[in-house]
Amino acid sequence: MESIGVLMLCPMNTYLEQELQRRFNLFRLWTVPEKPQFLKDHSASIRAVVGNASAGADAELINTLPGLEIVSSFSVGVDKIDLNKCKEKGIRVTNTPDVLTEDVADLAIGLILAVLRRLCECDRYVRSGKWKKGDFSLTTKFTGKTVGIIGLGRIGMAVAKRAEAFGCPISYYSRRENPDTKYTYYPSVVELAANCQILGPHVDEPELVSALVEGRLGGAGLDVYENEPEVPEELFGLENVVLLPHVGSGTVETREAMADLVIGNLEAHFLNKPLLTPLV
Repeated sequence: MESIGVLMLCPMNTYLEQELQRRFNLFRLWTVPEKPQFLKDHSASIRAVVGNASAGADAELINTLPGLEIVSSFSVGVDKIDLNKCKEKGIRVTNTPDVLTEDVADLAIGLILAVLRRLCECDRYVRSGKWKKGDFSLTTKFTGKTVGIIGLGRIGMAVAKRAEAFGCPISYYSRRENPDTKYTYYPSVVELAANCQILGPHVDEPELVSALVEGRLGGAGLDVYENEPEVPEELFGLENVVLLPHVGSGTVETREAMADLVIGNLEAHFLNKPLLTPLV
């Protein structure tokens, strides 16, 4: 497979990059000064694209690469991939589900605790020497809080199970009620939000910012943003907001497992075997 051209769109993971280099003819797009000309020169030899949640194969890139057969995303989200164009041209698409579920759910609980117990603010309080002048103000507990989850998929279910361990009643909204769960179902996000104290994971970012700035919302813990790496500056001065740089799956173990899935899907495709995690 060393002769098969694989285009990596941006730096993602050292292990993934090394394994792709070892198995394929790897092109690193971010190192190329004249990208349009480079793509034109190598359009016939590039048969696979590797992207992630922030860099995918849009219609323009797909049309530029007539030999493209598969797009393998180093992520669960595929918003940056033109799935319709891929279907139209018979291009396979894969992602990396399941392997990051536990890490993302762990971090969700961590964010909840960080916001409710004001952990980041506590850390700054100690480091600044303020503790010597008096105790930190009281916070609020997590145990027993009602938790609402938007979308009870793999990650949503994993968050629910963890929250249950804290004695939290769980409710959820999804396109249809899940008959296999005992959690309370609400037919709309508005109804769900009105009946829970903690809500996650998908929100309207501009409305969230307004609610926090205006004091209509008690706090927020965020790891994903609409225009990454840009983050609304209005949030920077709010002590009741915890901001993370999209590290939900950011552990050595999970990123390696994601890389193995990307590589496994590419090898399966070029060996004419069933894809491990096909989307298209």
